[in-house]
Formats: sequence, C-alpha cells, structure tokens
Amino acid sequence: MLYSKLTAAAKRRAFREALAGPDILQLPGAFNPLSAKLIQDKGFDGVYVSGAVLSADLGLPDIGLTTLTEVAGRAAQIARVTDLPVLADADTGFGEPMNVARTVQTMEDAGVAGIHIEDQVNPKRCGHLDGKEVVGLGDAVRRIRAAVDGRRDPDFLVMARTDVRGTEPGERGLRLAVDRAKALVDAGADAIFPEAMRDLSEFEAVASALDVPVLANMTEFGKSELFTAKQLHDAGAQLVIYPVTLLRIAMGAAERALDQIAASGTQAELVPQMQTRARLYELTDYAAYNHFDSDVFTYKP
Repeated sequence: MLYSKLTAAAKRRAFREALAGPDILQLPGAFNPLSAKLIQDKGFDGVYVSGAVLSADLGLPDIGLTTLTEVAGRAAQIARVTDLPVLADADTGFGEPMNVARTVQTMEDAGVAGIHIEDQVNPKRCGHLDGKEVVGLGDAVRRIRAAVDGRRDPDFLVMARTDVRGTEPGERGLRLAVDRAKALVDAGADAIFPEAMRDLSEFEAVASALDVPVLANMTEFGKSELFTAKQLHDAGAQLVIYPVTLLRIAMGAAERALDQIAASGTQAELVPQMQTRARLYELTDYAAYNHFDSDVFTYKP
C-alpha cells in the first residue's frame, strides 16, 4: 500500500549487487508511476526514467528544456512506488560542475539508485539524432568529478554517458568513444553509457576496454538494430534500457483509440483492448486500501 517499503539505500545496494552478478539487467522506461508498478509486476530488474520521455510527456522536444526540478520530481514519483532500483537520465547535469554536484544530491533525495550524465553541449539533442556536439574532454571529466564529489551515498551510481561516437564517422568515432569512456572511468564514473553504437562489435569494443559496467540503449528508430538482451550480454553489456518503448506503445494505442471514437462515435469496440478495472485495481493494490479503511481507519477500541 502507498509506496515501496524498501529504502532508497536498500535499492541502491541491491542495484550494485545485481550489476556485479553474471546476468544482464533489463530496465524498461517508465513514463509515469503506474507504468513503473507494471514493470515491477512483470519481473524486470529495474526502471529507467528517460529525459526524452519526460520532455515528451510535457509536450516538449528533447533539447534540454526540462529542469532539474521537473526531472527530480518525476523521478521521485516513480522511485517511491516501486521496489526496483531506478536509473534516471540527468542530461548534462543541469549546469556547470557545482550544479552537477547539486543535481547528484537532489537525485539522491529523490530516491533513485543512480543517474547518468552526458558530455553533450547545451542545448543538447536526442542521442540518436545527427548534428550533436560534445564538450571538450576536460569539461566532460569535470562533470563526472563534480558528480562523484557531490555524492553522499557511496552506493549511488554515477554513470557517464558519452555521445562522441555520433560526432565522427567510422573507426575514428568509435576510437574517440573508447578513449573518452576510459577517461570518464578514471574520473570516477561507476559505469559507462556509450550512446549511438552502430552494431554489436562496437559495444564489444567499449566493454572490452573497460572494467566497469556498460549500458546498451535499445531505443527504437535509432542508430543501431534492436538487439536481444542475450546478444548484448554476449557483447559485454551489463545493462540494457528500453527508454521510450512503453510511451510509444501507449501513445500509438491512444492515437488509434481517438481515431476510432472520432469515426464511430463510441469506444465500444476498443473495450477488449483496454486494461480492465480489475487489473488496474490489482496494480494499485486496491484491496490493501480497503483493509486500511476497515481495520484501521474505522477501528474502535
């Protein structure tokens, strides 16, 4: 009932332990707290909070318009309803190094298990679009050092994302990504998110060069194929995220439903496709609230 009974610290320790294990962790992206509860119910390893999804949910493009307050608020709403660890997208850290340190502490307070901070310039672009620019290596390293220095809970995961692969074609782009990932690990990053890898061999090249976990981003309509978790695990990845999948599925279904209502004047034909009231009540643990009303709120000594 209400929120998770696990503390943020417990979820962070569990996340660290799972990352040290032999299996790849699968983290679908939640677009709201209810979808996070569904992710847990289906047995996944964690929940991801995507900056692109949050931007879209606010009706905005993913170009760095969201604020730390907005991201931390939504991340907190999601983290508090699930026993799973939550990994959140913190974009470029929302400012200069001191702001990055504040971002870490704010996201710690939000109850997430970790964040990733990228090396794009501001304003940023979606990671799988062309025309991205990254900051110099020195600035990227300072962001991660500030994040690590600002951290209060040593189990809070600071992940560095590098977008440098998309700034140069061919082997040079991959070599730059590997070299930058190494520098970010030396700066204190606990894990690496190499964005916009082209194929499994590129994931393997990054993973084999590092001794920290590597994340694979399986976003639709991106630069790489949609590989299976096993393929990514065999290539050396320890985490895989599906950041926008649930939002895209939900919005696709919503659009088709609105078309149907506009065409026929009723939603009757859509009912078999809907989540039932009983299933919604199951996810929100309606029975526990009834128990509270009958056994606690109305209790008479």
